[in-house]
Formats: sequence, structure tokens, C-alpha cells
Amino acid sequence: MAMDYGKCAKEIYETLGGRENLVSAAHCATRLRLVTVDNSKVDKKKLENIDGVKGVFLNNGQLQLIIGTGTVNKVYDEFLKVSGMTAATKEEVKAAAAAKQPLPKRMIKALGDVFVPILPAIVASGLMMGLVEALGKALPAFAASDWYGILDLLANTAFVFLPVLIAVSSARVFGGNIFLGAVIGMIMIHPNLINAWSVGSMNPADIPVWNLFGFSIRQVGYQGHVIPVIIAVWVMCLVERWLHKHVPEMIDLFVTPLCTVIFTAFLTLGIIGPIFSTAENYVLSFAQWIITVGHGVGAMLMGALYPLTVVCGIHHMYNVIEAGLLSAEGGLNIWMPIASAANFAQGAACLAVGLKARSNKTKAVAIPSSLSAALGITEPAIFGVNLRFVKPLACGMIGGAVGSLLASIFHIGATSYGVTGIPGFLITMDYTVQYAIVLAVSFAVSFALTWIVWKEEGPENGGKAEGKAEKEAADQDSSQQMNPAGGENEKLVMPEAVEAKTLYAPLKGNVIPRDAIPDETFASGVLGDGVGIEPEAGVVVAPCDGEIASLVDSRHAVGMVNADGMEILIHVGVDTVNMKGDGFEVFVSMGEKVKAGQKLLTFDMDKIKAAGYSTTTAVLVANSFMFPGFKVEKQGKTELMERLISAE
Repeated sequence: MAMDYGKCAKEIYETLGGRENLVSAAHCATRLRLVTVDNSKVDKKKLENIDGVKGVFLNNGQLQLIIGTGTVNKVYDEFLKVSGMTAATKEEVKAAAAAKQPLPKRMIKALGDVFVPILPAIVASGLMMGLVEALGKALPAFAASDWYGILDLLANTAFVFLPVLIAVSSARVFGGNIFLGAVIGMIMIHPNLINAWSVGSMNPADIPVWNLFGFSIRQVGYQGHVIPVIIAVWVMCLVERWLHKHVPEMIDLFVTPLCTVIFTAFLTLGIIGPIFSTAENYVLSFAQWIITVGHGVGAMLMGALYPLTVVCGIHHMYNVIEAGLLSAEGGLNIWMPIASAANFAQGAACLAVGLKARSNKTKAVAIPSSLSAALGITEPAIFGVNLRFVKPLACGMIGGAVGSLLASIFHIGATSYGVTGIPGFLITMDYTVQYAIVLAVSFAVSFALTWIVWKEEGPENGGKAEGKAEKEAADQDSSQQMNPAGGENEKLVMPEAVEAKTLYAPLKGNVIPRDAIPDETFASGVLGDGVGIEPEAGVVVAPCDGEIASLVDSRHAVGMVNADGMEILIHVGVDTVNMKGDGFEVFVSMGEKVKAGQKLLTFDMDKIKAAGYSTTTAVLVANSFMFPGFKVEKQGKTELMERLISAE
């Protein structure tokens, strides 16, 4: 019987607590996306029982109802009629949901959004500074050469103009014109102003001022400062938006930018800069006090807690502290060794699990993740292994605490930020031996404790039985790949346990980063985050339980949505749409519910290569931005149904 869209929409509306409880509504390819005033007024169980609603979940403040491709738009139209609401875009709903988050969480997220895009520039500059400095100390003749001079210039540029980078990124985050943001950043470090690093050595009475409107504005720059720049650009964005709304369109093009820059510049140099630079100095003094209090007890505490801030996704706030420490007198980042000890300890705990585990799957995840942590990227180790087993996380926290205590006692400081673990040697050149001791002790304590404390589950839940299951699955995989044509509902291989918000490898092959996919659209991330897989066999299976949301006539791509709301795209090859289905065979249909490991399609790799196309397959989550803990857990060679991507 055909679905009654009006009845479905009316029942949804009546279950949401009335019009006064609704903020906005939009829809995507498969889901109705709602933002409510109070989610506690929503009867979730009743929603799930409405005919046409296939699932209900909350994500980032949004109430999302899975309805299905080709159906959700019709239900949405009826919902607007019943509720009297106007249509909203997904971005508007996302913004409304974000606005409901607690203020501290929104502020921390904003800091992360500002700093994450500029980290590559900071890391590159920091590493180059370390290399140049090391060569200069090892080769005095090199330190006096022109090569040293130009390389030193290249290395420190990102730090000299850090306020400009922060201003541009802040304007992007706060929705302003990024070029106006750049102008504000450049005003704050204009060469006509006294360099902020020189102010400390000057007599306050000797600092020149401008006397305007009865106020004195000090002619001082804000090199190395972070908080004043972010606040200034946030204000700039507010002013710009206000002017766009109130200035007549005919003169908006030149009036709005002019007034925005002038007003923000005066406000920044006269009020925002002085107030928030002082506040930033207090924050930095407090951070230094925490690290050094009690002869390193504070550092030990932060080393233990650091992984928990990674779990909560708030560790990017430390970038503000580190950038400020570098700009302060002495210019050393004393926070970095704490983060490095904590990260290295988590990697050691993960390695202990990988070496001690009998499960091949656990080994396959833990050992590469531990190497990643040693290089400063801890999310795979923390989320993929340590947090899952709990005890390794705790042992790593203890190891990190001990290492951080030593770092404080040794007074280790770094010359950059954004780099930890083994690469950290390049930015701690004056403390090479001490830094090595910190990493070694962090590793040893964490590894030993994990080896003693953590035990793999017994045969009834894993262990040897798990290993046997893996072997059987591998045997099944091997035999069926020899005959990939299979039946409609054939399952090639199953993961040991299908975890929520987790995708498993739908192909066997080599996993590469998304930005390495040889197609600009996929690589840019415009279609979502994920990975590319260079296949070794022409079989694609479902990476999770879910529903087929889209198929194409050329049979080279399939879209899925799972119960967690992940919108998954698997696109075989680059430009293979031009093959018009030749060499491809699909085994599922639109709207079909599939299980993880079920065959979706097969393809002839030789035909694709003969046609001159790449076989690299994109595995993307179109709405990855909805999952703050989104992370790729596998790189390099993968078998079918190995853990590939997870999210919070």
C-alpha cells in the first residue's frame, strides 16, 4: 500500500511537542532534519513507531528522522504545510543546532575550527625552524651563510605573520569576508606600530600614542598574540553582517567594507587589543603556573588528563596557549613536552595491546595506531584501542603523568607547536637528551603497566575463538573472491561485531588519504570526508548495516545510509561513468536493507584500466561534518571488512 505522506507528516508534527517546540526543519536525501527547543518534549519511541519513519537519532543537536530516498522530500513538503514552518537549508539547521550547544562547547569548537586549518603551515614552519637551527649549531659556517639567512626567513614567516593567518581563518569560521579579516590581522602587526616583542623592554612613558576623541591609543602591535585577533575578527564579522542588512544594496559594495574596516580597526587598537592582550597574558601566566606548580605536580596532572581532552575533542584549545607561550618573553613552548609525553604514552599502551593480543584484528588496528601516536597523531590509538579497552587508556594516562613530571623538572621548551612525539626532537634541539628521557620513561611506564594489567577477553568472547572466527572468515573471503559473481544476497565476509558509527573496508586493497584520490572533486572533500582504496579485487561489499539510498544507471557507484545517519558513497574508479555500466554488475536495489559484508557490486578491473581510467575507489561519508569524532582508522593494505572509519 502506498505511503500516506500527509498522515506521516501530521503524526511526526504531533509527536514533537507542538509548533512552539520547533526551531527549524530541513531534509537531505534520506532524512528529515529538525531542531527543537527542548528534545525532552519529544516522544522518541512514538516517533520510531510512525509508519514511514525508519529510525530516529540525535546528532549535534539535530533530531534526525530516517525516512528514505524519494520519500523524505514528500513528507517534508507535507510537514511544512502541517507545521506552518518555512523551508530551511541543511546549513541553516546545522547552525540552529549548533546555537543550542552550551556556550563553552561552542567557544572551544570555534577555537578548533580556527586553528585546525592553519596547523599545516605552523607545523611546516616549526619543523623547518628546527632543521635550520640544528644545522646552524652543527655547522658554524652554515650559520653565517646566505643559505642560513634565507632558510631562516622562510621558516619563521608563519610565526611572524601568525595574526594574519589567524584572522583569515577566524573570518572563515565566523562567516565574514576573509580578505577583510586579513586586513584586520595586518593592521594589528603593521610595521608603523611598535613591535609587541619590543614593548616589554621599553619605558611605558616612551611608547607613542594617538590622542583621538579624548582617548589615548598606544601605537603598539600585537605580534604573536592570538585571543585579541580572534575577538577582533569576530566583532568585524558582526559589524559586516549588520551593515549588509541595513546598507542599501546600491552602495553596499563600497560602504560596508569601508565602514567595517574603519570601525573594527579603531575598536581593536583602542579597546579590544589592550584588554584582551592583557587577558591573554593572565591566561598564559596561569598556564605556566599550572605546569610549574608544586615542582611539576601540575604538569603531572595535565599529562594524565591530556588524553581525556582529546576524547572530548577540546584539545585544540591548547593551540592558543602554545602560540601565546612562544610569543612571550623567552619564547619557549613548555606545554608541548606535556602533550608529547601524554601522546607517546598512549602509543606505548596501544603497542602493548597490539603485541599481547591474540586477535589478528586487534593487532592490525593497534600496531599501526601505536606508530601513528609516536608521530603525534593519537586519535587512532585512543579511539580505536585504548578507550575501547579502558585499562590501556588508564595506563597511558599514568605513563603520560610521569613523563610530564620529568619534562617539567627538566624545564624542556619547544620552539614551535603542532608537533609532538618523535618529530618533536626537531623543535626541542636544546633539550635533546632530556626530551629523549621523557619519551623513554613515558613509553616504558605505560607499556609495562598495560602489559601487566590488560588481558584479552576469554575464548567465550574473543581470544582463541576470535582467532578461529577470523580464519574462517578469511577462508570464506578467499574462496568467494575466486567466484565473485555470487547470488543477490551473498555475504562475502562479516566483521566480528558490527559497531555503531563504524564503517568497515568495502574492498580489499590499499587505503590512501582522501586528498590523494586522483580526482579533484573527491580529493577536495566537497562530497564528504573519507578515503580512497586502490583495489586488489573487483568486489564491493556493504561497509555497515544500512539501506541502499542511491544507485546510478552506470552501476559504478552506490549510496547507503546507516542507522547512525551516515550517508555513505562508494564510487568505483575515476570517470568510470563514461563506461556506461560496461564491466559493472550490481546485486542490490533501491531501498533494500543490507547487512555489513553483503555484496553490493562487482567490477572488471582490467576493463577499467584498458579504458584508461583509474580503479581507485572513493569511500566517503557525505555528511561527515555531522560527526565531530570522524576519523580514518586504516591506512595502507586492508582486507575486506577491516575497521576503516569511525565517528562519535
